[in-house]
Amino acid sequence: MKSRETGKSIPKARWYRILPPAIIIYIIAYMDRMAIGFAMAGGMNEELGLSMTISGLSAGIFFLGYLVLQAPGGHIAEHRSAKKFIFWSIIAWGIISYLTAIVRNDWQLLLMRFLLGVAEGGVYPAILIIISKWFPSKEIGRANALFLMSLPLSSAITNPISGWIVSVGNWRSLFYLEAIISLVLIAIWWPLISDRPEEAKWLSKEEKDYLVTTLANEEAERETLFKNRAVDTGWTYKELFTNKYIWMMTAIYLFYTTGQYGYTIWLPTLLKSLTKMSLTNVGWLTSVPFIAALGGLYLMGALSDKSSNRRIYTALSNIGFAVFFTSATLVSDYVWISYALLVVTGFFTKSIQSTFWAMPALLFAPGVSGGARGIINGFGNLGGILGPTFVGWATTMTGNMNAGIYFLVGILVLGAFITMMLPRVTAGFIEEKEKALQGAPGSS
Repeated sequence: MKSRETGKSIPKARWYRILPPAIIIYIIAYMDRMAIGFAMAGGMNEELGLSMTISGLSAGIFFLGYLVLQAPGGHIAEHRSAKKFIFWSIIAWGIISYLTAIVRNDWQLLLMRFLLGVAEGGVYPAILIIISKWFPSKEIGRANALFLMSLPLSSAITNPISGWIVSVGNWRSLFYLEAIISLVLIAIWWPLISDRPEEAKWLSKEEKDYLVTTLANEEAERETLFKNRAVDTGWTYKELFTNKYIWMMTAIYLFYTTGQYGYTIWLPTLLKSLTKMSLTNVGWLTSVPFIAALGGLYLMGALSDKSSNRRIYTALSNIGFAVFFTSATLVSDYVWISYALLVVTGFFTKSIQSTFWAMPALLFAPGVSGGARGIINGFGNLGGILGPTFVGWATTMTGNMNAGIYFLVGILVLGAFITMMLPRVTAGFIEEKEKALQGAPGSS
């Protein structure tokens, strides 16, 4: 990229300094969150006497706690320091991981999973805010995609490790290791990250000037546009909660996370049943769909950057997820064909995120967009309770996981339908009426 003023290429240190620590932090956070899938498949259920329904609930209750700090985390990140907020979050989830390793019954497990959700709750919106303060609009889709690669990367990297640890040790060993790794993260996060370009001593003057100027201009343009719109766009949190788009976005994300966590949490159990292999081999098999997810994340982010159409690629991600997940269940008698379709399903399991998280800045005013991200992510991630719990319950009732899977598929299709009802600005169109309003304050 070249500067319009000087014609010279803009340095890219932000890509190498901001994104790697954010990715590493979230890889470990996501590992902590999802390791319970291997714990369930590796003897936790039997040792603690958990039914399939309680097992699914123990995976899902994390997301009830996850809701608690979403909006506060987003607000603190936007108005104070995301760096400090995440620092204390890392310490908290490391301690809770250790306590999870010593639980003795279902209620202790449920409590630890809930508290882990609280500890991790504000990290995701806080990191998204950091990225929004470092990357202009023409880069934000790709920057989000690269950060969000931490989700499938976590599964691809840590699933084989988790399966091996449980195989050679036990499920408690997995949580002990997570506690140690989580606390080591502090040495990565604190010295490397900066909240905004103005604070980064390592940034060149040329890159700093470019970022400060470009990001300030973009925020000023957004403020002008939101001030002049004839509709109520939610300049206060009270108004934000009455804005229809906050609930449309929340519903879309809720339906997506229902499908995504239902798939991810139960994938080790599904593959163990499908292939009859050891848990170590299942760990390797589960990593492949998440490697495929890396391609989906980046491709959808890049395509949406090129066209500025965030809406269509969000909807396509849900539809692709639903179609291939359904196909995998229909050919389950053919083990490796079914597995191949689950890998293709993996391509779509994360791809929505790079496009979806580019839309809040288009729909919500500066000053509340951080809180909006937190609200959407918090309530939306309640799908992490709904998906795993429903699949567990449906499996208990029917003796077959397909009933739960078809529910997930229907939810994903509904999410795609709601996505296409979002305003045209999310599809790359600025309404002519809105363009005129930029020069006519108070007009309608």
